[in-house]
Amino acid sequence: MVLNEGNQSSVTMLILLGFSGYPCLQAPLFLVFLAIYTVTLVGNLGIVVVIRTSPKLHTPMYFFLSHLSFSDICSSSVFTPKLLGILVVEDRVISFKGCMAQFFFGCAFVIAEMSMLAVMAYDRCVAVCNPLLCTAAMSPKLCSLLVAGTYTWGGMCSWTITCSLLELSFGGSNVIHHFGCEYSAIISASCSDSHFSQLMCFLISTLNEVCSLLIILTSYAFIVVTIIKMPSAAGLRKAFSTCASHLTAITIFHGTVLFLYCVPNSKSSWLLIKVATVFFTVMSPMLNPLIYSLRNKDVKETVRSLITMKLLSPAI
Repeated sequence: MVLNEGNQSSVTMLILLGFSGYPCLQAPLFLVFLAIYTVTLVGNLGIVVVIRTSPKLHTPMYFFLSHLSFSDICSSSVFTPKLLGILVVEDRVISFKGCMAQFFFGCAFVIAEMSMLAVMAYDRCVAVCNPLLCTAAMSPKLCSLLVAGTYTWGGMCSWTITCSLLELSFGGSNVIHHFGCEYSAIISASCSDSHFSQLMCFLISTLNEVCSLLIILTSYAFIVVTIIKMPSAAGLRKAFSTCASHLTAITIFHGTVLFLYCVPNSKSSWLLIKVATVFFTVMSPMLNPLIYSLRNKDVKETVRSLITMKLLSPAI
């Protein structure tokens, strides 16, 4: 539906094409994404509950991990329910305001998660390089301020990019060649000059990516130097196990982001962008709880003890 307002026309409803070009894959994709979304919710909610209920895990590292899991739940829930709706009932229509809201929240939580990974790298640096001062250096107040800062910064950056999109005209095609309101897909549907919006998006994206990677690389440079100086093999293993899960999550997150940076926004690349976005918004939030639970001894022991307590409590 298109409403004419003066010299400009604005689209009130948009159509998400999703994977409509592959009708035979609609049902299998629905089952796969539903299973992934279920694991994402159960896994991340499980991590949040385990961390909140276990005093042993009330440390800065697990405090940040609980908020990383919360961000994963939110970022996945922004896109996945609509994707499932497109696949199962072919509900491809989304309002323009709904599209902008989906983009805003999706962008905000992605930037917040990027900042959270950088904060977690700094926390690991403090824990490995100055273990005796870790509690004093990473006080509960500072941890809360850092988490609040990541959400606030994500919201501010996303709001700036969203406002630049709202300045565009969408009076031509109302078709979005994507399963969600992803930036390049929205720009492709615009019929006005989008250079300013693209410049804002490029500057904000580059600033966040460079700053996040700079903090992470600097933190791990200090960690590597400290590990090399460790005399005991036990200390070396402990330091490595502390950082391994975080490094894996960083590699997956920033690897996908950098891949999306390198893909040109053209018709020939739309399928590749969709697949990469699926991995980024659907798969990645599912992998984080698996990475942190399977590779983290403290989390596994806490989960095991909670399950044991639940099984024994009826008998008592």
